[in-house]
Amino acid sequence: MTVSYKKLWKLCIDKDINKTQLRKMAHVSPATIAKLSKGEIVTMASLLKICKALNCNIADIVDSTPEKADNT
Repeated sequence: MTVSYKKLWKLCIDKDINKTQLRKMAHVSPATIAKLSKGEIVTMASLLKICKALNCNIADIVDSTPEKADNT
């Protein structure tokens, strides 16, 4: 499963919120913001904190796509 947080960053731009502000609003660690920036998996608890801070749903900030099967 591949995870993308592009929708999160677009929402932050639309709301004029930078990563530091998001971190403080959502009470998440700098490591969590770094993982989000790299497209890495973060905990559901962190995603829910971000959703609460931005007043949105998880579907508003995360996209996931299944990885293609390797038929070699």
